[in-house]
Amino acid sequence: MEGDSFSGLGSGAQNDGRVLQTFRKSFVQVQNILDQNRLLIREINQNHESKIPDNLSRNVGLIRELNNNIKQVVDLYGDLSGNFSKIMDASSEDNSSGSRTGNKRIRPA
Repeated sequence: MEGDSFSGLGSGAQNDGRVLQTFRKSFVQVQNILDQNRLLIREINQNHESKIPDNLSRNVGLIRELNNNIKQVVDLYGDLSGNFSKIMDASSEDNSSGSRTGNKRIRPA
């Protein structure tokens, strides 16, 4: 996503809040696009049912807009997926490094 940085992940609650805020923002963007698509599809269907030449011609532009919106949703979900993977990797690195130092092997005497 534009300008979102996930460097230094796993360094506390402040980063967790930023990550959640970024996810929330992305999901709101996706939902807004999907709501817009619902309206576009409704208008496309109405134009198609009317069989009025001008309305049918208008559908060409509406379908292009719908396709562009779908591409945006795919991109947003791709960004979310990549960012989620980065978060999980950083989290597992933090957990594995913490457990190595805290769980030393004890040898019998």
